[in-house]
Amino acid sequence: MIKSARSMSGLPWIAAMAFFMQALDATILNTALPAIAVSLDRSPLAMQSAIISYTLTVAMLIPVSGWLADRFGTRKIFIIAVTLFTLGSLLCALSGTLGLLVASRIIQGVGGAMMMPVARLALLRAYPRSELLPVLNFVTMPGLVGPILGPLLGGVMVTYLTWHWIFLINIPIGILGIIYARKYMPDFTTPKRRFDLAGFLMFGISLVMISVGIELFGERIVSGWLASAVLAGGVVLLLLYIQHARRHPFPLIGLPIFRTRTFSVGIIGNIASRLGTGCVPFLMPLMLQVGFGYSAIIAGCMMAPTAVGSILAKSTVTQVLRWFGYRKTLVGITIFIGVMIMSFALQSPGASIALMVAPLFILGMAMSTQFTAMNTITLADVTDENASSGNSVLAVTQQLSISFGVAVSAAVLRFYESFESTTVDHFHATFLTMGVLSVFSAAVFMLLKPGDGRHLVANRDKSSTKRAKKR
Repeated sequence: MIKSARSMSGLPWIAAMAFFMQALDATILNTALPAIAVSLDRSPLAMQSAIISYTLTVAMLIPVSGWLADRFGTRKIFIIAVTLFTLGSLLCALSGTLGLLVASRIIQGVGGAMMMPVARLALLRAYPRSELLPVLNFVTMPGLVGPILGPLLGGVMVTYLTWHWIFLINIPIGILGIIYARKYMPDFTTPKRRFDLAGFLMFGISLVMISVGIELFGERIVSGWLASAVLAGGVVLLLLYIQHARRHPFPLIGLPIFRTRTFSVGIIGNIASRLGTGCVPFLMPLMLQVGFGYSAIIAGCMMAPTAVGSILAKSTVTQVLRWFGYRKTLVGITIFIGVMIMSFALQSPGASIALMVAPLFILGMAMSTQFTAMNTITLADVTDENASSGNSVLAVTQQLSISFGVAVSAAVLRFYESFESTTVDHFHATFLTMGVLSVFSAAVFMLLKPGDGRHLVANRDKSSTKRAKKR
């Protein structure tokens, strides 16, 4: 199976498609919410339920995606996931009431929770670790582009078409994904194990509560103490799950995987470093519109250089890691990202477009390098036995850390708004603070050893020659 899977050149494309659909959907809806509210005759403030319903469904079901793929096969579960996501998109476009839209978003979320984790799990089992870097390098590219293109596409579709197109765009992509999955997706399974229902409820509900708590902090929907209580409740449930997993013979997420140092460092690094990178797509369009007076479409277009830089950097990541190794690369690039975020505090409404675009382009290249290095080192030493658990934990971490970055930056911005100064000054102070946090997050990657990840950047030509001789 592994040999045939390696020859399936379409598998990375399938995973990239899933990543793009999920990343795009996470951001494209925000721009269209006012238009949807008018169409459904509801207040724009009431439309947040259409976003929250999807986010909570994904957070709840990501942990079970690994067990389902192990039990029923990666191909079957992936096809079901894409089908549900595509069907949910169609139902969203056909929704005539907010209730139907929310129900359709939940169906979308069920598919979205399994789509990317299962695709990445298939890649982990299809490719040897020495070939994992270029594969994940390719697959993660849409994940960088999607959140940046989302607001832009949403603005264009709402302005020149109708809001229904932000959902209809998923349908042809989903149909292609199903066709290609039937042809290229390997159907990996593992020996049957009992489903950990109690662990699923504890772990899943804890993720939902943490997600809600983070969302409440960022959106300022309720008082701070209530948001803190929800967040604390989620943490308590997570601690209870850890105690449960230590006693259960077949826990939903096995704890021994955290004894793998590179995995633990990668997970902690994902959470810490995404405080900075997660704030930029949120803060920059806001500053350009609220502080500088740009229109929504122009503000969305200003984020395009970040996507271009992300794409161009993909061709250099492997060589950079060969030159400097994972430890030096991650420490250096994380500090550099922090400095770049702080540099946005120097921008002013009267600055030339070029002086604003260039830093965003450079930041896109740096973020691309960081994400690829961070995600591959996280999975570098994961064995086939714990690949499912490791992949699920990484997916959960990425889901929560993006929201965490937005919530923290929103809270910092709200703090500076209490001072008597201009709106632009508030944004500048927030960028400085988030940049400093990003610089400090580089300390996490100091826990890596100089030789960590060396097998991921080994000369692929030599390894391919060795495999050919063995055959």
